[in-house]
Amino acid sequence: QFFSRGPNVLHQDSSAPQAAFFSPLQKVMLPPNTFQGKVAFITGGGTGLGKGMTTALSSLGAKCVIASRKLDVLKGTADEISSKTGNKVHAIQCDVRDPVSVKNAVAETIQVAGHPDVVINNAAGNFISPSERLSANAWKTITDIVLNGTAFVTLEIGKELIKVKKGAAFLAITTIYAESGSGFVLPSASAKAGVEAMSKSLAAEWGRYGMRFNVIQPGPIKTKGAFSRLDPTGAFEKKMIERIPCGRLGTIEEIANLAAYFCSDYASWVNGAVIRMDGGEYVSMAGEFNDLKRVTKEQWDTMEAMIRKTKGS
Repeated sequence: QFFSRGPNVLHQDSSAPQAAFFSPLQKVMLPPNTFQGKVAFITGGGTGLGKGMTTALSSLGAKCVIASRKLDVLKGTADEISSKTGNKVHAIQCDVRDPVSVKNAVAETIQVAGHPDVVINNAAGNFISPSERLSANAWKTITDIVLNGTAFVTLEIGKELIKVKKGAAFLAITTIYAESGSGFVLPSASAKAGVEAMSKSLAAEWGRYGMRFNVIQPGPIKTKGAFSRLDPTGAFEKKMIERIPCGRLGTIEEIANLAAYFCSDYASWVNGAVIRMDGGEYVSMAGEFNDLKRVTKEQWDTMEAMIRKTKGS
C-alpha cells in the first residue's frame, strides 16, 4: 500500500450512518507496471492531491516529474515518494503563471526524463471572498495560476509533443462549481470553467496528434492547503457532510485512482470527458425538492392523505 495520509491530509470524522456503506479504499486500483516506461508531469505535485496522484503513478511504474514554485517542498515529496515506490521522482521548480518558467521547466523535463506521456494540470489557487471585496490583483492572481497556468503548461508540452510526433494523456483537476458557478469564489469558478472549455476544445482538435484531454471535478477533499483558506474556522465541514448523500468527504486516494485510470491506456477511448467525483453533493444541492429528505414518516403519512383528497388539478 503506497498511499500515505501524510501531514497535508486532515482527519475527518463523519457521524452520518450511511458513510459505513461508502468507506473509501486506500489501495492502488490498476495493475502493477501500468505506467512502466512512461513519463508523467504533474503541476502542484508537492502536496495534497498532486502528491497523491504522483504517488499512485509512481507506484504503478511511472517516472514522475513534479513541478511547483516551492523547490524545497517538491524535493522532500520527491524523495519521500521515490523511497516508497522505488521509482525516480524529479523535482523541477516552475511558476505556471510565467511562460518563460514553464518553457524552462518543460525543457528540463524532456532533458532529465523524456517527453511526457501523462500531463496533470493540478496547480491551483483559491480563497473565499465577497466579490465586491476583490481587487484586480486578487482576480489576476487566481486566474493566472488556474487558467493561464494550465494553458501555458498544456500548450508548451503539446507543441513539443507535436514536434516529435508523440501522443499523451492530459488531465485537468477542476471543481464541481466550474459547472454551476458559485458565489464567493468568483475568480476560481471563472478560471476553472475556462480550463474545462480548454480541455474539451483540445480534445476535439488535438486527438489527431494522439493526445487526449479529460477533467475530474472533485467535491470536497479535506487537505490542509484547501481547507485552511476555504474553511478557516472549521464550521463549514459539518454542513458539507450533511449535504453529501454518501455521508463523508472524499479522499486523496480516490481521486488518485480515477486520475491514474484516466491517464492510462485502459482509458484510451475516453477523451473530452468531465467526470464529477463528489459523493453526490452536486445533485444533492441541485434538486428542487431534495430538502424533503427532512420530512418524517409521520409527516409523509399526513401529506399523502391530504394529497389523495385533492380533486382535479
